[in-house]
Amino acid sequence: MSHALSDQEVARREALNKLRELGIEPFPAANFPVTHTAVAFEKDFAEAGPAEEQQPAADVVMAGRLMSVRIMGKASFAVLRDHTGDQQVYIARDEICPGEDKTLYNEVFKKLLHLGDFVGVKGFAFRTRTGELTLHVKELTVLAKSLRPLPVVKTDEEGNVHDAFADPELRHRMRYVDLVVNAGVRETFLKRTRAVSAMRRFLDDAGYVEVDTPVLQAIPGGAAAKPFVTHHNALDVPYYLRIANELYLKRLIVGGFHGVYEFSRNFRNEGMD
Repeated sequence: MSHALSDQEVARREALNKLRELGIEPFPAANFPVTHTAVAFEKDFAEAGPAEEQQPAADVVMAGRLMSVRIMGKASFAVLRDHTGDQQVYIARDEICPGEDKTLYNEVFKKLLHLGDFVGVKGFAFRTRTGELTLHVKELTVLAKSLRPLPVVKTDEEGNVHDAFADPELRHRMRYVDLVVNAGVRETFLKRTRAVSAMRRFLDDAGYVEVDTPVLQAIPGGAAAKPFVTHHNALDVPYYLRIANELYLKRLIVGGFHGVYEFSRNFRNEGMD
């Protein structure tokens, strides 16, 4: 079944072609090394002052997904999001286009970049008149062109969220979008990773050995549950996805290990919750 492109998807593909016509590769293969994440930038430049008082030292290089843009003629503010958080950047036409050619700002940044695109920026830290820590951009690089639009979630001055990506079915079918636009979901994933890492460190420090036990088993055991059944073609026998790893861990203890552990995936063909 063919998928009809939306107006936004068509516009993004047209922008992709125009970038290539300008000699800009929208998906460059070269690595783009960064010096700071959003969190590291906030930490390292907490004492930064206004731009006119700032003495730029080493250049700051950052990269992220374009989440919002405010264009004000010859200058703009934008927000980039990386894996640690959001960071405001300030982009002035004459800064990123010091010569006569203003194509990078007038055409590329203002017309051909969309929310969701990945860009790299290089510049120095300063604080705006409202006191917000910002990166003053001197160089702008297109890193990846997004061909599909992101949901635009807006929060008003009172903290009310509008146009949230909240439909349960869409969130489960498009988990990657859920992670991009809903910071709380992303934080849940990170908490799970931190919890597993903490348990692994605790058990390792206690002298336990992490092991892997078979996922496919000829005889399911270790718990009273209905297993998922598959078929081993080469041996022409049924196999079962494990319902528990208990028996294999006990065999390792019998084999002489002081203590073992496993973060296992178990499969039980029963109800859903």
